[in-house]
Amino acid sequence: MLLIQNGLVHDAVNREPYTADVLIDGGKIIKIAPEISAEGAEVFDAAGLSVFPGFVEAHGHTGLDGYGIGYEGADYNEMGDIMSPQLRAIDAIEPRDYALKEAREAGVTTLCVGPGSANVLGGTFAAIKPVGVRVDKMCIRPEVAMKCAFGENPKRCYRDKGNSSRMTTAARLREELFKAREYMRKIDRANGDPDKMPPFDMKLNAMLPVVRGEMPLKAHAHQADDIFTALRIAHEFGVKITLEHVTEGHLVVDELKEENVMLAVGPSLGHATKFELRNKSWTTPGILAKAGCHVSIITDSPVIPQKYLPLCAGLAVKAGMDPFDALRAITINAAEHAGVGDRVGSLEAGKDADVVVTDGCPFEIETSVKAVFINGEKVFEG
Repeated sequence: MLLIQNGLVHDAVNREPYTADVLIDGGKIIKIAPEISAEGAEVFDAAGLSVFPGFVEAHGHTGLDGYGIGYEGADYNEMGDIMSPQLRAIDAIEPRDYALKEAREAGVTTLCVGPGSANVLGGTFAAIKPVGVRVDKMCIRPEVAMKCAFGENPKRCYRDKGNSSRMTTAARLREELFKAREYMRKIDRANGDPDKMPPFDMKLNAMLPVVRGEMPLKAHAHQADDIFTALRIAHEFGVKITLEHVTEGHLVVDELKEENVMLAVGPSLGHATKFELRNKSWTTPGILAKAGCHVSIITDSPVIPQKYLPLCAGLAVKAGMDPFDALRAITINAAEHAGVGDRVGSLEAGKDADVVVTDGCPFEIETSVKAVFINGEKVFEG
């Protein structure tokens, strides 16, 4: 049992922070209240410090495109097959990736990581915690979303293999969704009779959670036209979708508000390295959040090092984002975007005891992380 005492609690639920104790037992938050009495509990004195939920990365590749690996060791893109829905991030995540250590020491306690955007369909993302030696035990959920990609990346990576336009990318995704839907219907009509089942198809089988509405497409889209193509296809097939990057989201904010889908914005640090990034701006997450959209801020690690997720929120605040919206964008909104908001992302009784203690606002570079707890266990003390 652990008692974090006298900290200024920023729970990502209430806008205003408050002084309280956090009681933890069995890896879960048991109670948050002033002056909790817990005989026999280990005490961490947070007087004069701030207490936050563990920060959450809604979209990155940490563990698949690891620290110091380089091109020859990266495992985040399959370059031989543009349609690869059968791939799973958990089969490539390296738990010893140094970037995971950096993540937890910076207070990033949950990461949604998976394949890159070379492929029209790239495989499934996993939600993990950055501590452990075996990925199976690090997972919150091993498969949370199916990666798909629009725009320049599938064109660039497969230009010489039959995918040189946005029209082709969209057509390929539609074709796979048509096939998966028909595969699902044949399975349903068979009603468990093995003689009536369609021949097993690993790719179509991987797409069943998508066409059944159990798993969203996680759509890489920077430009406004790609955003709308992703949404158009999702509507055509009645599937769930989240939008990743949303670089031109601030240019079509009214349309995105109407769509009411989850938006992961970033990576916003660095140059516009291709023309579809030419409207990249730190103002984007704030504009979308102010309009009432569900917004997360992402690093797309290793594009931005994973440890700088809180700094990215700070740069969004500097560009005009409401600080509470920015906090939610790297905590509860990011957790909900990743499909694990029932477990992490806020300080509430019953949730996983992932807690970050700092000596100030985590958005500011002068602030230090004093302690990080994952599942109630101290994994870092500064």
